[in-house]
Amino acid sequence: MAANRVMFSCVFSMLVALMAAATMPSAVADGEPPPNYADALSKCLLFYDGQRSGKLPPTQRLTWRKDSALKDGQDAGVWILSVDLVGGYYDAGDNVKFGFPMAYTGTVLAWSIIEFSEELGPELAHAHEALRWLTDYLLKATAQPNRIFVQVGDPYSDHNCWERPEDMDTLRTTYQVNDTHPGSEVAGETAAALAAASIAFRSSDPAYADELLSRAKTVYNFGHTYQGSYGTSLGKWVCPFYCDYSGYQDELLWGAAWLNRATNSSQYENHIIHGIQQVQMKTQLNETAREWFFGWDNKEAGIYILLQTQKNNRLAQAFACSLLPQSKFKSVKYTPGGLLYNTPGCNMQDVTGFSFLLLVYARHLINVGETITCDNSQVPPSALIDVARSQMKYLLGHNPNKMSYMVGYGTKFPQMIHHRGSTLPSMDEHPQRMYCRDGEPYFNTTAPNLNLLIGAVVGGPNDGTDNFLDSRYSPNQTEPTTYVNAPLVGLLAYFNKNG
Repeated sequence: MAANRVMFSCVFSMLVALMAAATMPSAVADGEPPPNYADALSKCLLFYDGQRSGKLPPTQRLTWRKDSALKDGQDAGVWILSVDLVGGYYDAGDNVKFGFPMAYTGTVLAWSIIEFSEELGPELAHAHEALRWLTDYLLKATAQPNRIFVQVGDPYSDHNCWERPEDMDTLRTTYQVNDTHPGSEVAGETAAALAAASIAFRSSDPAYADELLSRAKTVYNFGHTYQGSYGTSLGKWVCPFYCDYSGYQDELLWGAAWLNRATNSSQYENHIIHGIQQVQMKTQLNETAREWFFGWDNKEAGIYILLQTQKNNRLAQAFACSLLPQSKFKSVKYTPGGLLYNTPGCNMQDVTGFSFLLLVYARHLINVGETITCDNSQVPPSALIDVARSQMKYLLGHNPNKMSYMVGYGTKFPQMIHHRGSTLPSMDEHPQRMYCRDGEPYFNTTAPNLNLLIGAVVGGPNDGTDNFLDSRYSPNQTEPTTYVNAPLVGLLAYFNKNG
């Protein structure tokens, strides 16, 4: 049965500047107009309205979505009274609230705001709104000392049904980590999200920022004191869905780095030094020939870019060199049409995540008046920006398929995305309850989805070619996720103002 499928959300000397430009991957025809970045940015943020869980506010803009999961957390009352876990986001096309990728989404969404608040312009309010919906939930999930509620929803029960979140009758089991069943990766990432968000809200709501930062410290201390993986503590309930394959040391380092930045102090410096040693021991780091990652599972590339904005380090440079198309140390591939390719899963996570890091790093280099050295050649920051720009153009339709991979943007975009709420009739159109198997005819049809999840970015081409199958049966290509859109917020804001 289609509904039984388990989903994994579903990563030179100016060479001369002319030469750098000539080697940028691109499938764009000469004279083709640039993307409408302002429109894409607006829709990118609108997507988060469609992923909301809980009681929707009067300001809800995607009105085909309604209230859902209003009793989340009640089952945890067997152990602790008055647990309220209503709110937060569904991570992808299913109806589970996975805390690990949700926290990562919050960290990177906050980073987008921190780095590009001026470029966000009128969309800054929507970015803050999207972030606050997430951090309000994280505050609920971390309200008890030495305990984090890391997931709501039995993933097997949920993935066995194709039903609207508004109708859910699957098990809304609550899963937690604590001092006897640790989860340092979730604690580290949650601390990072809360700390980063405290910076993002510092000027607009200082009291809320103080609350976020205080909780970030507490959560980090819990994760650091009681070390262990939530994959071990919770087993099959989180693995293989969002199992931490890279280990938890990178998340503890990530959390310490964000706390150091949020506190504007050096009090977490020793944690950072120790964390870098642990991560490098684990990866057996080879700076010039290695594979880099940045996503919900592995934060390593992001860590070095974040630290680069505070102190010099050669690893940020090694990461940037690994993405330049003509570098002999390149660790990724590019499709014939110019799309960065790094993983056969949700490849667009690497496209948006890596592009974001290149852009943040390039802006830092420009601010300090520096270049980087790749293969004994000096590379200007503009070359890094060019790579990021080429990826945004591809994503928004400048590609061999002439289609946007953002739903609702442009005239051609995916019509059959792997997403329950988008596939099924809205409650306005079909107010009667739909049970577990009632959605299967809508899944199996070749007709377009009934509701547009505007702004959703799908996984896209994922086999090293530019081929794309618009089918609900291909979740790696058609399932959207919150963490793909998070770095895209900053990217689209920048290119909207800078072309």
